[in-house]
Amino acid sequence: MRVADLEQSRHFYKDILELREYPQKCFDPEGSCFWISFGIKIELLPIRNNSEKTGIDQIGFWASELPTLRKELIKAGFKASQIRTGQAEQRLFEVADPEGHLILFFSPTEGGSQVFSPISHHLIHAGFVVHDRAAMDHFYKDVLGFRLYWSGGMKDNETDWVSMQVPDGTDWIEYMLNIPDNADKHLLGIMNHISLGVSDVRETARQLEAKGIKLPEPPKIGRDGKWQLNLYDPDDTRVELMEFTPVEKPCCSEYTGPHPKP
Repeated sequence: MRVADLEQSRHFYKDILELREYPQKCFDPEGSCFWISFGIKIELLPIRNNSEKTGIDQIGFWASELPTLRKELIKAGFKASQIRTGQAEQRLFEVADPEGHLILFFSPTEGGSQVFSPISHHLIHAGFVVHDRAAMDHFYKDVLGFRLYWSGGMKDNETDWVSMQVPDGTDWIEYMLNIPDNADKHLLGIMNHISLGVSDVRETARQLEAKGIKLPEPPKIGRDGKWQLNLYDPDDTRVELMEFTPVEKPCCSEYTGPHPKP
């Protein structure tokens, strides 16, 4: 994620979300890394010039057989970088999806299952603005093998959000549809978001308030039937705390994939 003020953002992710910081394990040496659990991290990078925007800058996935995956993407017409070794000694390559979101694929890391955050140990999804669903489905569904998890909207007869699960797990990306081209920074921060899985949203809210943190809004049950709580970092990027399973029937469509687990 690109941030305007690294120190202010460090305070949010370290002191409010209680993520553990390991700067020496950053993908980019200029960044600040906050670990949720083994292999799952949020990395903050300072804006380098006036052309860059705050918010989600890159999304990374573990993927086996990097050379094969890279060849399939190139065969499908996408420009993938050469496979290289990153700062953490991981092999990786990058590719832009049809709307320019930078996606990184890393070789899986062997190791333990240590949890670093008392609030959440699972980053369950990331969402971003999408204008052309068909083009994105071709990339994520047809080429990479993602599958539909759930879709819904503010109204029952509209589709504003499309959740696409990874091929061999329960994490997902979320298309945020029907966003105007002239959306301001606040609206873009709401739409381009990350989501941390928690077992009990209301208890998490009570714990945050007990620490003296003023919540921007109370917990609520979303249109997907899951309890959620929205927080916002200093750049207005939404960090959604979400329960793993629904407590009521979702609007608009049924779930078509397994739910993540605590």
